[in-house]
Amino acid sequence: MTGPVTRALPVVSVPDGPAGQQVRRHPEWIRSRVPSGEVYTDLRRLLGGLELNTVCAEARCPNIGECWDQRTATVMILGETCTRACGFCAVKTGRPTWFDDDEPRRVAEALSRLDLDHVVVTSVARDDLPDGGADAFAETIRQLRARCPEMGIEVLIPDFDGEEAPLRTVMAAGPDILDHNVETVRRLQRPVRKRARYDRSLDVLARAKAYAIEAGVAVHTKSSVMVGLGEDRAELSETFRDLRAVDCDILTIGQYLRPTADHLPIERYYHPDEFAEMKAEALGLGFRHVESGPLVRTSYHARGQVPGAELRELRRRATVAADGRVVVATD
Repeated sequence: MTGPVTRALPVVSVPDGPAGQQVRRHPEWIRSRVPSGEVYTDLRRLLGGLELNTVCAEARCPNIGECWDQRTATVMILGETCTRACGFCAVKTGRPTWFDDDEPRRVAEALSRLDLDHVVVTSVARDDLPDGGADAFAETIRQLRARCPEMGIEVLIPDFDGEEAPLRTVMAAGPDILDHNVETVRRLQRPVRKRARYDRSLDVLARAKAYAIEAGVAVHTKSSVMVGLGEDRAELSETFRDLRAVDCDILTIGQYLRPTADHLPIERYYHPDEFAEMKAEALGLGFRHVESGPLVRTSYHARGQVPGAELRELRRRATVAADGRVVVATD
């Protein structure tokens, strides 16, 4: 493993700002494509008409065009207001007043009309609810299984304050992938993640895998790490090892991008070569799949990470020829 690549951060003065104020511009490798294409346009229209909240839009994800074009979307249940004010997140915070027992059915019915290959279901943190929203996650999974049996189902859950019963409820519903993000290294947890705890998050991932094994279902666990918040490479390596120690299967690594001036500042931009190095390091530790790049987010290329994804892809591409042969498209 070579040492980290160091790059100077592009900084320019703000002519009209207060004396000495500096603003950081993204380097040239922080570029996302402009959302476009027939599939993206179709999904945008349908999602708007179905009144579904998507993290793709709410959290200003830079990959919205690419993911939607691949018929993958991240839907946010349990409202738009989060009970935690994390230092990195653009989602609105406050005291939630919204809850609807019928939401799982409506979400599944809406998603069944979108012809998605893969859906990620997440939520704001709902510490105000007795179960943290676990029942809503579980019922959404069950409703989706009934209406969209071929669609990959991934859930990105909060920590449920470390409680056992809510996590068991979600795992009993049998998602394909269970996500819970540690977000950053141990040392930076307090400023980055309000109310969350590093060891608690590792325990959530460990217990999720154990509960899946108990239930006899094939579930991969997944976590995500942001870089550029002030961590060093030794701390990142420790985090990768900690995640493998709880048998986490999938890891995503991406550059933290400050949503607004009220959020945590970017301490450093990592060069694409460094993301390649971190991917090689993580794969060497035994992760089944690693996505690592400046614009990578939790749901990036998610449809290919589901257990049995290769078979699902072959089925999706297959057609029956006039002579009865099954033909799989190669494009």
